[in-house]
Amino acid sequence: MTTIQMPQLGETIIEGTILRWLKQEGERIERDEPLFEISTDKVDTEVPSPVSGVVTKILVPEGATVAVKTDIAEIQDDDAGSPEAGTAVSAPEPGTAVSAPEAADAAPSPAAATPAPIAASAAATAPGPDRGPRSQILSPLVRRLAAEHGLDLAAIAGTGTGGRITKRDVEAAVAGSSAAPLSTAAPMNAVAVAAPALAPIPSPTVAGAGETVEPMSHIRKAIAQHMVGSLQTSARAWTMVEVNVDHLVKLRTRSKDAFSERHGVKLTYLPLITRATAEALLAFPRVNGEIRGEDLVTRRFVNMGIAVSYDQGLIVPVIRGVDAMNVPGIARAIADLAERARSHQLKPDEVSGATFTITNPGPYGSLLSLPIINQPNAGILSIDGIQKRPVVIDDAIAIRSMVYISMSWDHRIVDGELATRFLARVKQNLETWDFAEDLGV
Repeated sequence: MTTIQMPQLGETIIEGTILRWLKQEGERIERDEPLFEISTDKVDTEVPSPVSGVVTKILVPEGATVAVKTDIAEIQDDDAGSPEAGTAVSAPEPGTAVSAPEAADAAPSPAAATPAPIAASAAATAPGPDRGPRSQILSPLVRRLAAEHGLDLAAIAGTGTGGRITKRDVEAAVAGSSAAPLSTAAPMNAVAVAAPALAPIPSPTVAGAGETVEPMSHIRKAIAQHMVGSLQTSARAWTMVEVNVDHLVKLRTRSKDAFSERHGVKLTYLPLITRATAEALLAFPRVNGEIRGEDLVTRRFVNMGIAVSYDQGLIVPVIRGVDAMNVPGIARAIADLAERARSHQLKPDEVSGATFTITNPGPYGSLLSLPIINQPNAGILSIDGIQKRPVVIDDAIAIRSMVYISMSWDHRIVDGELATRFLARVKQNLETWDFAEDLGV
């Protein structure tokens, strides 16, 4: 018998929420076959089984949040080299999915045992009123915020789907003192009586003629919350430059086949722009900084977030130490992260820690864009489509390949002069650097 434990999916991950069991008690599972889906405060992840066998017992029901190393299931394994009976095994770190399934609406199996409370706070494990099958699904972030402010989650009315308590619900409770601190002396039924009246559960959306209605996915909700939170947090401003990339277009045309053959990845403009941007960030480190409380943090290294569109929405994997990489290294890193993002293979630590972000809508036909800042970054660069346009060069009209590069920046950290000087540096790098030697072809 092998006991499966909640895996630690990253250095900063201390707990996870079971979104869905992909195998039920009595069902057979093969080694490396997905066993369950969990949610952390960074990504949603599909976790494979470390052994082959039959699932004999599910110890943690769907919707429950438990600490890492907590026993969550038992498997009667049949692998020849499997651990001895009674051995506890953490589920392996997934090189698997960054999926975004909705939590199952079915109630947990009666045979599933309730996990032991997490030691962080009684408020984090107290059951709330019955607001629907999803009301008890609490993200690690919600639980942590409630514990930090001494809030009773049973007294907070969730506005999420099915009554789920969201980060905004907790923040509203903190701001308006609408939830009383949990009293360890008061019985649970007394707390429930003292709680304010629950907000009515929204009526199901009714589709009109020619409409379809589907619930928002977990990832879609996370994206929405992150984007709205960014606009509410930062003082967003915007600046744009026009860049002559005619020599880069010619360089790519004559070098792309040799580059692909030598390095095993396609040569696009994004690695060149990333390389030029990283140098500019080192020259203007304030743009590479962030606000922490009342302090301003600047950095002498660059971890570049690269926005990637995939079937669940948008995700920003991070290339760490990009300032020390050449163009082939950056190209391989971008290709690897993008491929694994689209095949749901990223790990939580690979989508955190960005010091700056680049988004690239140009290949889809965008001419000019105003992106939302990826918090807590000070800015985000947008690369739009390259087009041939008439420009004036030495008092003569010429046709050149031109591109608009824009940046949304946080005016709390960056001022207009600094933003413009930074973009001018990126423009100068792209127009004057000879990337031929850097390509290694």
